[in-house]
Amino acid sequence: MPVSRQSTRRRYSFNSLEGQRGTLRTTKETLHGDLSIRDRIHHFTLAWFTCTMSTGGIALLLSQTPHRFRGLQVIGDIVLILDIVLFLLFCSLLAARFTMFPQTMRSCLTHPTESLFIPTVWISIVNIFSNIQQYGVPHTGYWLVVTLRVLFWLYAALTLCIAIGQYYFLFTGKPLTVQSMTPQWILPIFPIMLCGTLASLISPSQPSSQALPILIAGISFQGLGMLIAVFMYGPYISRLMTAGLPNPNTRPGMFIAVGPPSFTGLALLGISNDLGRIYPSYTSISGVSDPAIIPDVFRILAVAVAVFLWATAFWFFSISLVSTLAGALGKQGMSFHLVWWSFVFPNVGFTIVTIELGSALMSEGVLWLGSVMTVLLVVMWLFVGGMHIRAVLKGDILWPGKDEDHDQ
Repeated sequence: MPVSRQSTRRRYSFNSLEGQRGTLRTTKETLHGDLSIRDRIHHFTLAWFTCTMSTGGIALLLSQTPHRFRGLQVIGDIVLILDIVLFLLFCSLLAARFTMFPQTMRSCLTHPTESLFIPTVWISIVNIFSNIQQYGVPHTGYWLVVTLRVLFWLYAALTLCIAIGQYYFLFTGKPLTVQSMTPQWILPIFPIMLCGTLASLISPSQPSSQALPILIAGISFQGLGMLIAVFMYGPYISRLMTAGLPNPNTRPGMFIAVGPPSFTGLALLGISNDLGRIYPSYTSISGVSDPAIIPDVFRILAVAVAVFLWATAFWFFSISLVSTLAGALGKQGMSFHLVWWSFVFPNVGFTIVTIELGSALMSEGVLWLGSVMTVLLVVMWLFVGGMHIRAVLKGDILWPGKDEDHDQ
């Protein structure tokens, strides 16, 4: 009699750190859809800031897309205003949640799923700063340049504390396994890493004496973020090899891995653009016989490194895209989750670095590719925004058992 063997084929893994929905609490209110606004605010989580993170990214992208038309600047202004309004609204709703349900403040800061979204608040803030540089500085006085300089250093100090403190919590909290590894583990280092991108944007408007320390801090923190991300990529790929793909609903979160190499390449290219006015006219580097070559050497290295970082980002993008399409077209399908905003923000960095490489290599083809990617990303932003609104109306989010606080 033949012995049946159990199939070893992997489907996908389930674990709480993927931000999956918990078991719905079947009370009378949840069964009949009678939840009050107060009860729904109870489930307003930090993951909502993935929306403002992505909206600010779209505004930044619109300011840098190469092929422009009349009115694009106005559209970018509108998106920026929308981003600021949403950010203030979400902060108010989060404050309302903490006020009406004080116990949720501590739980959201220590919960293994919701706490991983704390960095999205800071990423939303750095996007606002970056957009103020792009949309505000050209139309205002020097006071805004000084303000952004102060905000840069405050942001760098605070996000460094976040990067250290949150990883300390992860190291000393509930033990985690490689099988529970997701790209969200990279998020705590994201805010400090984006100091490099912010530095590359604001330094051209700063005097040389102020721009140099900003650029040095930017490249230092960008390097820190990229290296921590590289350390995380090993366990992440090991987890995919041994435990399979995440649940289809959370596979959009795989796009988070696209962000670090994209934003690092972007920061290097941006910083290299501004070194020509600092070296050698303002300062030099000891041991260099001809200081005039410093900007050229850094520029060549920046372009070369950005190219292979772009290739790394493209590989992660391709793996994430294929995995997400396989989940969407599978029998189970996909339902909306706030992690869907990962379709947008990491790919903002991927698109902008493509544009910057096109400019550096003087390739009109690459620039047109960047423009096409911009259009597709704006369409995706609108699609995810529509699905977000639909999920709220249908009670798929902001509902007991269906958000990142499902087991609080």
